[in-house]
Amino acid sequence: MLAKTLSTCSFRMRLYPALTIWSKEEMNTKSVLGMSLILSTGLFLVIVSCACAQIKDPKAKPLVVELNVGSIDYQKILAGPPQTVSMESGLVTLAPAKSVGKHSTKSYEEAVIVLAGSGEMRITGGQTLKLKPNVVAYCPPMTEHDVVNTGSVPMRYLYVVAKPK
Repeated sequence: MLAKTLSTCSFRMRLYPALTIWSKEEMNTKSVLGMSLILSTGLFLVIVSCACAQIKDPKAKPLVVELNVGSIDYQKILAGPPQTVSMESGLVTLAPAKSVGKHSTKSYEEAVIVLAGSGEMRITGGQTLKLKPNVVAYCPPMTEHDVVNTGSVPMRYLYVVAKPK
């Protein structure tokens, strides 16, 4: 379990040999200083494993949110911490020729999942991504963009943003 916890924290410790259990005869030959090092190393590993285990947000719990696909323009789905670890999402309905307005993803990644209608994700100073049903558009962190309905019917999409590791 400890090795799994350490590897999930993006690093591996090569201290496992230091935790070797010696026989009674070998124990008598080991110095007090050596034993202190062994105990300190073990304590350090326990502290690291406890710190890494806290990466999971104990307040975030599985849940189901029902979508309101009626006439509302916006529905918040996931509100971020403490409801989730870092993820936020919403359901957006854009009228024809309307946009959400230029905004930045800041330090978040964003995915736009188109459910109905058509439009564009316009990256400031960059490309334009065509949006239509069954398309997912990705926008990396620190990217200013706008989502515009270029069709003749309302465009409905889900957005999901999350902090990358």
